Amino acid sequence: MVEVASNGPLLEVRRLRKFFPIKKGLFSRTVNHVRAVDEVSLDLLAHETLGLVGESGCGKTTLGRTIIQLIRPTSGEVYYGDSPNLATLSNRRLFPYRRRIQMIFQDPYSSLNPRMTVGSIVGEPLAIHRLAKGEARQRRVFELLEAVGLEPAHAKRFPHEFSGGQRQRIGIARALAVDPKVVIADEPISALDVSIQAQIINLLQDLQKRLGLSYLFIAHDLSVVGHISRRVAVMYLGRIVELGPTQEIFGEPLHPYTQALLRAIPRPVPQKRGKRIVLEGDVPSPIDPPSGCYFHPRCAECFEHCPREYAPLTQVSDTRWVACWLHAK
Repeated sequence: MVEVASNGPLLEVRRLRKFFPIKKGLFSRTVNHVRAVDEVSLDLLAHETLGLVGESGCGKTTLGRTIIQLIRPTSGEVYYGDSPNLATLSNRRLFPYRRRIQMIFQDPYSSLNPRMTVGSIVGEPLAIHRLAKGEARQRRVFELLEAVGLEPAHAKRFPHEFSGGQRQRIGIARALAVDPKVVIADEPISALDVSIQAQIINLLQDLQKRLGLSYLFIAHDLSVVGHISRRVAVMYLGRIVELGPTQEIFGEPLHPYTQALLRAIPRPVPQKRGKRIVLEGDVPSPIDPPSGCYFHPRCAECFEHCPREYAPLTQVSDTRWVACWLHAK
């Protein structure tokens, strides 16, 4: 059994990097790298929800999969409680920690095996980790299905017999099967109808209260993140540019990129949104990022120092961090 210290963060990520090689030529020589995740550091506390936001392609999903070790990082450190660095452990030594960190995938249609029944899908983690077998496993599967709003009779059906929202509930039940403490939710509602999204969000919040879960909630919908998250990390081109409590970031964003994202949120009363910040140009390529601050080609506040050197993620208050030369001490 993996134990966690009562004090300190539940999950720690330190200087995590994931570069994908680009190979060309007859001998498949590495000519460049895609910098999907670049020097990311963050903490996740017990029972909290940390929202991770940013434009599509900024590396949010890769970060989540790297933390859970579905993709092995290029470098960096990941700690669960007092564990060794998970990034350096062999698959055998990593196995006990996989119970404690699970993932809900974005697409409920492709994340479930169409050849397996729902009961087999939800019960498979119990078999792999040898937590239950026979009738005990069946009872546990029924309990999990009821916990996510499905019926025990659904265990005999196949994924194609369910709607998108029901499939996502099956995915949630599978993630909870091994009693995790950390759940990485990778845009769990983006593929669902708007009418179903609120149901899944309410389900996740209810499960968090009942089971004491901690969420890393990955999304690009800032209104949802503002509703569910205690803290928010803003990601741009593989790096965290701002991190802090949700109310403070939404009330007074410091990084120009965060300001632009928040000004783009639709408001019931458009006059209260404030002047919209229009970002010029496209997101730079992670293969060949700009020099200095990655955001400077699109930033209206850019000055002479920005293209020269990347601003480190600096603590500007007891609870706020920002990577911008406008706020560097």
